[in-house]
Amino acid sequence: MPTNQRPGPRGRREGGRRADGKPRYIPRRKVCSFCEEKTKTIDYKDINRLRRFISDRGKIEPRRKTGTCARHQRRLTIALKRARHLALLPFTAAHIREAGGFTTRS
Repeated sequence: MPTNQRPGPRGRREGGRRADGKPRYIPRRKVCSFCEEKTKTIDYKDINRLRRFISDRGKIEPRRKTGTCARHQRRLTIALKRARHLALLPFTAAHIREAGGFTTRS
């Protein structure tokens, strides 16, 4: 073997298959939903959209889980905090339990 080449990782085979013959797991790349829709601003009053970015415990979901880009994650955090401050979204899991889950305000 030439000195400038390194041996490949163990278990890799040609064609994207593992040593046991099963196809290799390749995770799908998450795409920022705000970039896809070319959203200029994230509105704190759009509760139905913001609700997707809050966990069942009332915490803001991280980028790695939601797939948002860094710019939109910063703006999303500000919008979520504003909506919480105006009581449009819950702060904690206790608020969610008392309200009986997420409800739409009219």
